[in-house]
Amino acid sequence: DMIMDRLYEEAIKKKELSTNEEIRGLIKKMMDKIVVVSEKGAAIEEGKKKGLFGGLAKNKIVLTPLEREKIEYDIIKNIVGGGPLEPFMRDPYIEDVHVITGQNVHLVHKIFEMVKTNVFIDEKWAPTFSQEFSEKIGSPVSDGQPIADGTLPDGSRVNIIHSKDVSLKGPTMTIRKFSETPISVTQLIKWGTMSAGIAAYLWLCLQYGRSVFVCGETASGKTTTTNAIIPFIPPEKKIYTAENTPEVHVPHPVWQQLLTRSTGPKESHVDLTDLLDAALRSRPDYIIPGEVRGIEARVVFQAMQTGHPVITTFHAGSVTKVIQRFTGHPINIPKPFMDNLDVILIQMAVERKGKRIRRVLSVEEIEGYNKEVDAIMSRRAFEWNPVDDTHLFRANRNSYILEEKIAKNAGFEDRMQIYEEYDLRKKILERMVEEGIMDYYEVVKIIWTYYREGIDGLPFSV
Repeated sequence: DMIMDRLYEEAIKKKELSTNEEIRGLIKKMMDKIVVVSEKGAAIEEGKKKGLFGGLAKNKIVLTPLEREKIEYDIIKNIVGGGPLEPFMRDPYIEDVHVITGQNVHLVHKIFEMVKTNVFIDEKWAPTFSQEFSEKIGSPVSDGQPIADGTLPDGSRVNIIHSKDVSLKGPTMTIRKFSETPISVTQLIKWGTMSAGIAAYLWLCLQYGRSVFVCGETASGKTTTTNAIIPFIPPEKKIYTAENTPEVHVPHPVWQQLLTRSTGPKESHVDLTDLLDAALRSRPDYIIPGEVRGIEARVVFQAMQTGHPVITTFHAGSVTKVIQRFTGHPINIPKPFMDNLDVILIQMAVERKGKRIRRVLSVEEIEGYNKEVDAIMSRRAFEWNPVDDTHLFRANRNSYILEEKIAKNAGFEDRMQIYEEYDLRKKILERMVEEGIMDYYEVVKIIWTYYREGIDGLPFSV
């Protein structure tokens, strides 16, 4: 308490800081000013009480090196970090953090799945904790405004429900962790989320400007898959992203990154529709909305109609549901316009042999609108077999997208040659997995080297 009182006295003399790094630096400087470190900390403090020391030491708090380190860590953890949740925020194997008042904090772990911790948020402290945490995301909660959504400086998504009138057990919080380094496509192949064949197919789709929607239910890994396949876009292309929270990661040098704004006066708000409208005037090669949910999807289809490939995520568990949601209220895309979309990838979190895993269930090609039956026609390119946990290329030598959309427009004399390109890319991906090349940026480097130099530039034989 004495140290905190002294820190507050020093802090009010300082200018307002804007970043967590600046705040950390200030705390360290202020600790240097008010603390003396000595292995004989307790003895010196006793001597100060007896008046044995004067000068500077008299006005400073004496701590041992371990005490100084621990207290400084606790202060930074509580002011800048996540307080009691900080260890979980630093653990790269944790995906989600779930906080419910009066219960132990639970985690979703990449290996151990749902885990109960020994961290307990009691009813007395929970309201203060939720209010303090909401300030870290720039969206303070109160009884009048009990729900807040936002993003931590590290990119993690936070949802807070504060008032007991709304959340009967008391304040609750869900944190979806953000990974600074995205998961690579080779890692997804190794995990079995998708096959090398699916990845090779998506490689061709993104290289040749096809629009791909990654769809699935909540926590199915849609954003992870999207980030993993973005490096398939040729490196010289301009990428335009539009998001509510920054989750999409683009390694390309020409990346126009836009975020919505919902704070300040209403007239200053910028929503996803505004950003997508602006995209059409920014001359991007590819448009990547992090996620489409509502009427902004109309602008997405307008962009695809004007020749802009779009990669995005969408909440739906099947192709039928995707089409129903896009053609139904409130989005209302006319059915004949659905053929502007090329590929729908369906991904889910499924139970297999008592373990929860993420799998691409199917990859569907949109062929177009059939007026006679008033329906959107699609063709299944890939399908997951849950019995042996493999993916079958059902459209092998019979792919509408590869033959009619890619081979035709890319100038192949014989459209069936596209399958040779598919086989080559599949082999490259399989070789990367065999060589243990899992790092995201290493995978990016190899894919882009192939674009520039062909197979001769690869660091392994194919």
